[in-house]
Amino acid sequence: MVTVDISQLSGECSTWRESLRSSRDELNNLRKKLQQTAGQHLSKDQLHDVEHLHNQFHIQLINVHDLKQSIKAHDRRVQFETAANSGQLTEDTIAEHERLFEDFQSLDNTIKNLREEFSEFASRTS
Repeated sequence: MVTVDISQLSGECSTWRESLRSSRDELNNLRKKLQQTAGQHLSKDQLHDVEHLHNQFHIQLINVHDLKQSIKAHDRRVQFETAANSGQLTEDTIAEHERLFEDFQSLDNTIKNLREEFSEFASRTS
């Protein structure tokens, strides 16, 4: 058992989930812009880019949802273990928190790259 600052872990979970909600909203907005762009006269290569970006938006929205749910379940586990074990967490729970943070950072970076890819595409089709 490990004693940690539970409020810090829960705060991190809340911050990550809020960031993921913002990312979800941004991805949905970019997807709408992509749909508007797809209505224009586009070359075959540009249509291929539209399909690729549309698929990536869909995949990343799923990833955002799944990670958000994993973080929510983890936060509930932290709360349960804290109550059940006099404020202490198992090493597995701490390791899971670290893994979720790595997953969050990785997804955040993927979304950043996708945002840049869309921006480059949008500038080529304007």
